Amino acid sequence: MSFIDPKTKEVNCKIVYYGPAFSGKSANIKSLYRKMSKGKKIKILSIPQSQDKTLFFDFIPLSVGMVNDYKIRFHLYTVPGQPLYDTSRRIILKGVDGIVFVADSQVAKIEDDLESLENLKTNMIDLGASLDDFPLVIQYNKRDLKGIAPLSELNTLLNKTNVPTFESVASEDKGTFETMQSIAKLVLKELKD
Repeated sequence: MSFIDPKTKEVNCKIVYYGPAFSGKSANIKSLYRKMSKGKKIKILSIPQSQDKTLFFDFIPLSVGMVNDYKIRFHLYTVPGQPLYDTSRRIILKGVDGIVFVADSQVAKIEDDLESLENLKTNMIDLGASLDDFPLVIQYNKRDLKGIAPLSELNTLLNKTNVPTFESVASEDKGTFETMQSIAKLVLKELKD
């Protein structure tokens, strides 16, 4: 849930990047950092484990401008993809305003994508929310690799509620900004409503 501070005239919104291990959640945050940090005081906080896995989360705060005299900030988080860290995922989801589900486009990873999406739905229900009526964007990452599933198949399996989708190659900064723009618009629309 967005935190609105009338004294400082700031609105802080929380966006969580969710998905299976190695799908590219941290790569998204790093891509946005590279694109948006030039000349700005933006810091990225990462708690990596060995083998480039995220142990707890990545975090980056972004100021995106003003709406009705209020400064809008998005706090972007990633969750660890490994099922072992489900408690951490649930903690990070608390107070979330929007979710980017980062799916690995490789055919060999579809089962991991499906398991992670089911886990997200379960965790949202545990937090008293339904993913069906929540700001959500799906990103199909790693579109540059061999052995990727067609978009039609990914949509059939992962996008049953017809939310916005984006193709990406997060490691090359492709599709990350567009994904962020889309979820930001959905969160701001929800805030206005």
